[in-house]
Amino acid sequence: MSASLARNSTLPDTGFLRQPQVLSVIPISKSTLWRRVTEGTFPAPMKLSPRVTVWRVEDVRRWIEEQSAQQ
Repeated sequence: MSASLARNSTLPDTGFLRQPQVLSVIPISKSTLWRRVTEGTFPAPMKLSPRVTVWRVEDVRRWIEEQSAQQ
């Protein structure tokens, strides 16, 4: 099992992740995360309120699986 899949198994099945949770699973910087969101190469977040931005766990899991399949 690859390291990314091992980290993937620590994600909940459903729900939302805040930025620190995403970055604890995806080993990239904040600026790289937002650049990839802007480029469309990472799932777009949702705004729950003006100050709360989240990613759907399902979207992050799918992105991880796609990255693993490309290797």
